[in-house]
Amino acid sequence: MNNLQKIIVISLLSTAGLSWLISTIQPDMMSLMTSYNPLLISLFTASWTASMAAMMFPAIVPMVLLYDKLIANKQSGSSTIIAERRLTHTLKIMLFIGMYLLIWALTGLGLVLGWSVPMNSFVSMLEPSQIGIIFGAILIICGIYQFTALKNKCIGYCESPLSFFMRRWSNGKIGAIRMGAYHGIYCLGCCWPYFLIMVALGWMSLVWMGLFALIIFGEKMWARGIWIARGVGICLVILGVASCLGLITIYGTITGMNMDMQSQTQGGNDMVMPQDMIENKNAAGPSHENNATTNKVPTMSPGMGM
Repeated sequence: MNNLQKIIVISLLSTAGLSWLISTIQPDMMSLMTSYNPLLISLFTASWTASMAAMMFPAIVPMVLLYDKLIANKQSGSSTIIAERRLTHTLKIMLFIGMYLLIWALTGLGLVLGWSVPMNSFVSMLEPSQIGIIFGAILIICGIYQFTALKNKCIGYCESPLSFFMRRWSNGKIGAIRMGAYHGIYCLGCCWPYFLIMVALGWMSLVWMGLFALIIFGEKMWARGIWIARGVGICLVILGVASCLGLITIYGTITGMNMDMQSQTQGGNDMVMPQDMIENKNAAGPSHENNATTNKVPTMSPGMGM
């Protein structure tokens, strides 16, 4: 590994680490996804992009290192020419990574504008049982996708950087932008279920981010990462079916739900609560309302709000 490659690895991992640190002090991202206010949308996009850098940069190190090696092989000539080409070389790598991150930034913007804000209004008109069915259907769809040919194709390009560059290679700075976009799209095709779940179910917390980051890292770095994806898919389908049947209730921090759901999810925590516990709570009657704070059901998967 040459000096530039060491710098690339250190830069990517340092950026990821810094992004994780920033994520601990950011406002709760789910609380920002309540309206089309330009300021809130901008703040969410910045928070989302930092989160993507934290989660995805460790997994793209092999891809960036191979790209560096491929363009380095073309450097030759006098020392002046080589110096100029090294500057161009560095710029190409920055464009490649920047375009990759831009794809994920646009994805977050699309999720908040096209999904989260409309769903906040829609969910508020539904009964908890109906919400459970919707959430369960989302989990089932995400789980089934893990077994599709498209998932297999996208994860194949993410696992094998050489295959990616053999198919999508393009020269020059425009080529770096184009390949960065393709890599982002393939990565999106591989990982979108995890991020849809985080946004749709209100699981935008450091706990869930860390879990999904580990899953994504395993999928991309292990030659048989598809088996990790399929194992996760089975778990998602099981949770989704249970939610649809009312066996569990999955609560996120989606604004606009009824007051009972909001009180249970205050602070950005995520919850998976057995249905019989909810029924017992409701059966307690008005006399127990004053003790709501002390009688909350413990969460099974507390998250740290962003």
